[in-house]
Amino acid sequence: MFSSSNSGGKKSTAQEMVQVDRSDSASSPFWRAPQRETPPLKKTTASTTTATTATRDPGLVVGASYSHADILRVDSLNLSGSGSRPRTPPTAPSTLSRTSTHSPPPKSGSGLSSPPLKNYMNFLHNTNDDWTVDEGDDLYGYEDDDGDDFGLPSLSNMKRRTRRIAAQNKGSDIGSGGALSPMGDTFTGLHERRYSNSADIAIERPTSTYPMPKKSEGKILRPQYKDILRDPANALHLISHPSTPANATPKEIDAISSRITRINKFKRILQSSTIPLTDLRALAWSGVPEEVRAMTWQLLLSYLPTSSERRVATLERKRKEYLDGVRQAFERPGGGGSASASTSGTNTSIKRGAQRGLDEAVWHQISIDVPRTNPHIELYSYEATQRSLERILYVWAVRHPASGYVQGINDLVTPFWQVFLGTYITDHDIESGMDPGQLPKAVLDAVEADTFWCLTKLLDGIQDHYIVAQPGIQRQVAALRDLTARIDSGLAKHLERENVEFIQFSFRWMNCLLMREISVKNTIRMWDTYMAEEQGFSEFHLYVCAAFLVKWSDKLVKMDFQEIMMFLQSLPTRSWTEKDIELLLSEAYIWQSLFKGSSAHLRGPGGAGQSSRSTSANFQL
Repeated sequence: MFSSSNSGGKKSTAQEMVQVDRSDSASSPFWRAPQRETPPLKKTTASTTTATTATRDPGLVVGASYSHADILRVDSLNLSGSGSRPRTPPTAPSTLSRTSTHSPPPKSGSGLSSPPLKNYMNFLHNTNDDWTVDEGDDLYGYEDDDGDDFGLPSLSNMKRRTRRIAAQNKGSDIGSGGALSPMGDTFTGLHERRYSNSADIAIERPTSTYPMPKKSEGKILRPQYKDILRDPANALHLISHPSTPANATPKEIDAISSRITRINKFKRILQSSTIPLTDLRALAWSGVPEEVRAMTWQLLLSYLPTSSERRVATLERKRKEYLDGVRQAFERPGGGGSASASTSGTNTSIKRGAQRGLDEAVWHQISIDVPRTNPHIELYSYEATQRSLERILYVWAVRHPASGYVQGINDLVTPFWQVFLGTYITDHDIESGMDPGQLPKAVLDAVEADTFWCLTKLLDGIQDHYIVAQPGIQRQVAALRDLTARIDSGLAKHLERENVEFIQFSFRWMNCLLMREISVKNTIRMWDTYMAEEQGFSEFHLYVCAAFLVKWSDKLVKMDFQEIMMFLQSLPTRSWTEKDIELLLSEAYIWQSLFKGSSAHLRGPGGAGQSSRSTSANFQL
């Protein structure tokens, strides 16, 4: 298709292409074959699922088949009383009753009691309050769908929410004398399938319920967007500084003046004929102003060359390379066979799917996860956004067969997409009030290509997080446990007494880079510092997680097992601001200065014990 750009330059060998045994992974949504029946979410039995999976080509290597639930093989989380873990996602009959757990009993005399009718596994599926606040009797009823192992709402929850909205709209239409709803016929035929003639989206997809395009609310396309497309440095000339309000306090005046001075420092570096990356990293560590963030990120990730003379040609070549790759990944053999929107029937849809040439297992999981990505942010609910993310994730997955697509990567793509899109809009706060589908195709293509290459650069440094057995995450979790024991021994001992394993809560922190714990805006600020560090995503992130865990020490030492797990799965960070992130990063920098490269700090009380030696060999802090 087109050449890969792995940072290490290491050529993938045949040994990396592991064919995972599927006899034990029928419960994993990654290997589930897409449903071909007309009903959108038809329940199937275990035997039916096994038969469907068996029809796949046994010689096809898709990638790793693993999930958060595959890692948590802990007796304390066993729901069935047997030695096997629950199915992922659970089927409706097996999950109607979830009150029997084997977690350690709460300590007597602690004065703390666990919330009624909730246990750890229930909480994993209901951690997003925005989606469960009005579920009512559906709290313990789950349909047979592909659940997210990291806390996002399941498809059944989203479908029930859509039905409620449809019922409300229908009632309001009747009350208004049958006036048409602004959504038109969006909700009619909710359970019907529509067929698409486009090669870049799934052939079968539930009827769209995207928000209606609205006027831009002042968030309009820059008139000079063509110049910015050619060279991002042209956006530096468009930066305008707001005037100081007449009634501003001295503190506000100093803040405005400091920000203008900081932007000018970035402009001087970015407008150089040869950009000094050392100076740019030092300046970016404390945060990058949004006006210059997109170009700074692309330089720090080595996507843009430091030489201004090579910048334009490199952008044109890389963007064309990505678009050619998308065309090749989604093109239909023979170049014809357009799908009619009115065509129906399972055999016809299967035939079209085969002609399309997609890896249906990978595409099926991506098409499930993308609509659940940042569901509380309007920007990610538009069709143009979701189609773009799907293409990025699919092309990356087929180019990296050693790992393939893994849940959690869909989160990592969003900061890049949001930052790069903001470059072409007059208002950088684009999370609401703007439909990307109204922008020129050239802009969306450029944003999509830049996002793909920067995501590739990021994942090249942490790809062992996503290959089979996830050795990168295993090393970081072990290092986090040892680092916590040195920073806060009281907390580490309390977690050990309560039988809390670090893998149970920190797996998501490493897999999603804390994106499920903090907002996208705060993640973007945190990534400024990560990119300024030489190994920000692979090493500095460990110290950020340690500072993040120790921050809640006073509360955690007063909780039992169940309360600890529920608290760590829904941390109170919604009100966090950029100042909170900067404080967290400063604390992480202190721990890195104290412990990085100091393997002696990892030695246990007994000296050079076997466990200490193995930990230091695997991951030196």
